[in-house]
Amino acid sequence: MHIISLKLLREFWQKHPTAELPLRQWHSIVEQTDFRDFGHIRTFFKSADYVPPFVVFDIGGDKFRVVVVVQYKARRMYVREVMTHRAYDDWCKRYRKGKV
Repeated sequence: MHIISLKLLREFWQKHPTAELPLRQWHSIVEQTDFRDFGHIRTFFKSADYVPPFVVFDIGGDKFRVVVVVQYKARRMYVREVMTHRAYDDWCKRYRKGKV
């Protein structure tokens, strides 16, 4: 998959250095895999969740979240948010209110 944008990942790990290795590992796996559908994602990432229209990945032992939009046919994954677990809780509240 083509991942757009690595810049968001880099900016996040500059603020949270412990996130760099798990985010690089996630990026490497995703970049080398052409996911067919959400079920295929789950074969690689058991804790991934589908929160329409987003796919949410738990990264670094549940410490971080990467929120993406996947275009399976185009083989693209758009990174929308990278956040800590606590920030993800706030994101979920905004999502439920339709403000994401």
